[in-house]
Amino acid sequence: MTLIGEILISVLLLAAGFFGLVGSFGLIKLDQPMTRLHAPTKATTLGVGSVLIASMLYFLFFTDGITFHELMITLFLFLTAPVVAHFIAKAHLHRNWKPEELPQPEGDSTWGVYATDESETPDTPVKPQE
Repeated sequence: MTLIGEILISVLLLAAGFFGLVGSFGLIKLDQPMTRLHAPTKATTLGVGSVLIASMLYFLFFTDGITFHELMITLFLFLTAPVVAHFIAKAHLHRNWKPEELPQPEGDSTWGVYATDESETPDTPVKPQE
């Protein structure tokens, strides 16, 4: 049983190293902020999750009891990392895009905020106040 445990823990640690390397490489090589955000959040989440699962298996196979600390950290990581990445992406979109660059749904003429001043045409978007 210990040989199987050692092999399984080793495979998880190798997978964690691979995902960490891929996430770091993606962070360096990708050029735009939104694509740079994607690489580390997805790859390193899997990497850290693999390390934590390997730690759980180590304590299961080689010590007296089971620890649930690693499971709680893994669940917390898998729940919070995508949410944080989504918030960072939304902040980037709201901060760096002009209203006319935002996607518009097809066939909806009431989408967005429009100017009410007579000097502007009704289809001119109003710049958001900062």
